[in-house]
Amino acid sequence: MPHWIRLCLLLVAIGNSPLLLAEPPYQPNPGTIRLSLPPIVPAVVGRECNIYFDNVVLVPNPANVIFDVNCLRGAQLADHWTWVPPAADVGDIQLQLDVRDAENRIIATGRTLLRIVPANQGEGQALTVLCVGDSLTHSSQYTQRLLDRSAEPGNPQMTLIGSHFVGEPGPNRHEGYGGWTARRFATHYTGTARSGEYAKRGSPFLYPDAAGKPELDFTHYCQDINAGKFPDLVTIFLGPNDLFSFTDETIEPAINDVFLNLDLLIAMVHKASPSTPVAIMLPVPPATSQDSFGNNYDSGQTRWQYKRNIHRMVERLLAEYANRPGVLLVPTNLGLDCENNYPTGITKRDAVSSVEVTRQNNSVHPAQTGYFQIGDSLFDWIKGRPTLYKSP
Repeated sequence: MPHWIRLCLLLVAIGNSPLLLAEPPYQPNPGTIRLSLPPIVPAVVGRECNIYFDNVVLVPNPANVIFDVNCLRGAQLADHWTWVPPAADVGDIQLQLDVRDAENRIIATGRTLLRIVPANQGEGQALTVLCVGDSLTHSSQYTQRLLDRSAEPGNPQMTLIGSHFVGEPGPNRHEGYGGWTARRFATHYTGTARSGEYAKRGSPFLYPDAAGKPELDFTHYCQDINAGKFPDLVTIFLGPNDLFSFTDETIEPAINDVFLNLDLLIAMVHKASPSTPVAIMLPVPPATSQDSFGNNYDSGQTRWQYKRNIHRMVERLLAEYANRPGVLLVPTNLGLDCENNYPTGITKRDAVSSVEVTRQNNSVHPAQTGYFQIGDSLFDWIKGRPTLYKSP
C-alpha cells in the first residue's frame, strides 16, 4: 500500500471524535478495465458492510484478475471485502481497491470513503419513504426489510407510503410493479392507476390537467395517498426492464431515454416539494451463472451482455447524478452476493446422467437473503443521512 494512503487512513482512524471528510465528487476510475466505486459507502456500527468485487468491475471472469484492497479496516476474502465496524471507528475511513493482472500490474484503481455512523443514530426519529420501482420492489421483500430494521432498537422510525401492496393492506406499501420502466412511470396514462391488473394500470403519478391532458402531479398523488403530506425521501429502483435487451451498439441511446424519464420524475417531485430528495438506487448485478439466464430466457440473452448493460448504467448514473442537487445515489449494487443469494434448483445434469447438480435458476431476482442485503444497504444509507429524518 502506498505510504501516503496509509498516512491518510491513519489520520482518519485516530482520535476520540469522528472525523468526516469532505464528500468527494465522483470521478471515473483510471485503468484499462472498467471499475466503478461510489464516492461514499455507508456503514453502521455493529452491522456487516460488504463490497463484492465482481459487482464493481466489468470482467468476464473475476478469477482472472487480482483484487487488492488497501484499507486499515476489514478483511479481504476471495470474492469480497467485509467488515463489522466497532463504535471506536465512527467517522470516515478511506478505502482503495486496486485490480491487478497476472503480471501484478495495476490495471484499475478505485477509491471511496467508508462512512461509519453510530448504531443508535436517529433512534426514535421519524421519516416517511416512497419506494418506486419494478419487480424488485413489487416483491415487497426489501421494503419489508426496511420496516423490520426500523422496528429494531436504536433506529429511526420509518413509515412507507404508496398505493401498492402485496396481500392485505398494511404498512409495507410502495409503487413497485413487475415489468415497469422509467418511461412507464413518467408517461403511461390509462386513467386507472389504483385498481385492476397492475400490468394494465397507468402511472400512479399522472393526472389529467384542466384541459384533460395527462401530467405528472406529485402534489395530487400525495393528496390521494398520504393526506397531502410529502415524503421525506423518494427512492427509485429501476434498470432491469429498461435495459435488458440492448447491446453495446444500442445501450447509450437506451440509457439516454432512461435518464430523460428519470429527469421527468425527479422534476415532478421537486416541483411539488423542493426539500424532498430523490435517491436513485444503483441497479444490482445479475446472478453469477449463465445457467440462470438459460433457465429464464432460453437463448434470448447472455449474462455477460446484461451485466455490461447494468454496469454501463451504473457508470453513467455515477457520472451524471452523483453531484446533482436534490438527487442522491444509493450504492445498493455493492453488497449483494450474486453467487450465493440468488435462487437455485437441483436438476439432472443431462437426460442420461444420474448426477444431480445445483444451478442458479433466476437471473435478475434475488433470493430472500439477497433482498435482505438490498434492504440493509438502503437502510444503512438512510441511517447515515440524519438530515432525512426528524424528531417526532
